[in-house]
Amino acid sequence: MLAHTRVTLIIGGGIAAYKCLDLIRQLRAAGASVTPVLTRAATQFVTPMSVAALAGSQVYQDLFDLKDEAEMGHIQLSRASDLIVVAPATADLMAKMVGGHADDLASTLLLATDKPVLIAPAMNVRMWQHPATQRNLAQLRADGVQVIGPNSGDMACGEYGPGRMSEPAEILAAIKAHSTPGPLTGKRVLVTSGPTHEPIDPVRYIANRSSGAQGTAIGRALRDLGAEVIFVTGPATVPPPEGVTLHPVETAREMLDACLAALPVDAAIMAAAVADWRVATDFIQKIKKGPQGIPKLDLSENPDILATLSSHAQRPRLVVGFAAETENVIAHATAKRARKGCDWIVANDVSPATGIMGGAENAVHLITAEGSEDWPRLLKTEVATRLATRIAEALT
Repeated sequence: MLAHTRVTLIIGGGIAAYKCLDLIRQLRAAGASVTPVLTRAATQFVTPMSVAALAGSQVYQDLFDLKDEAEMGHIQLSRASDLIVVAPATADLMAKMVGGHADDLASTLLLATDKPVLIAPAMNVRMWQHPATQRNLAQLRADGVQVIGPNSGDMACGEYGPGRMSEPAEILAAIKAHSTPGPLTGKRVLVTSGPTHEPIDPVRYIANRSSGAQGTAIGRALRDLGAEVIFVTGPATVPPPEGVTLHPVETAREMLDACLAALPVDAAIMAAAVADWRVATDFIQKIKKGPQGIPKLDLSENPDILATLSSHAQRPRLVVGFAAETENVIAHATAKRARKGCDWIVANDVSPATGIMGGAENAVHLITAEGSEDWPRLLKTEVATRLATRIAEALT
């Protein structure tokens, strides 16, 4: 929990500001105290009165408020917490942080503070993808600022893509992880999960039976050890973990693009069950039965995400692949490790009789340069905890 944790919450001017009302409620329920700071633009989306009522605290807004400066000057305010959270972190606020601007209370606090800073970006997808924003993001990370999100999804402006602020529960999980630093604190880890869906026509696709349970468990275990987790998932049936940067995708090609966009990372854990093939040309209209008989589907090979990351110029320090086999598990997995150029392979037998594919348990073999380790059959959550601990040992 967050008992005795003091959080200064800077609320930026974006539609996602309304989520901060719930974030304040959850923070206080977890035991934290919240000191709210509103930018002038934030007051267009939430009222100081509603924020103050939920926080049980005075709301600070103006840099040159004589009363506030007499009671708690802006320098004192910048040091009077254990953590500063910026949510939503707009493109403008991020740019001010990088440039060292101090033209209002929020930017002045961020420049004057000696406390850790966590930001939850939120903006239009084009603004998020703009080179200027991405440069600012890279600089903030280099400056030690922790970043949670943004998620992908529908925007208030009607567009779709990355730019949605992380949900309050996800931000809360990141704050909790920060308050109890683990061995992976400060590390960025990429995790892929779930199946991919390769379209045949508008209603049919090639897929597999992966539920995403193992990938979700791994993402959660790494998060709990303090890692910043970038979670790229296909259309899994198991919900993704909270407190991670989520990138939902459909196809193998989309998954590759999301993985490359996440670089650089310290480790890449490729737990997704990526389809090996796709239809060379998917049909625009639904394929109908007819006198022409069974349609012929020409297949093309999908990109090899594991091999691509293993040989990339920004190769992570640790690359972990997965091998789902139905026979000669260790031999096939050992060969796959050599062929792909990754560091480890987590191999398992997914024959129908094992009940592993889509089930709650897993029995894996960890293939490394030293050989094969045979792990007992465990719950997937236990496999994830054991693997995350090994990853932490390798990275620290």
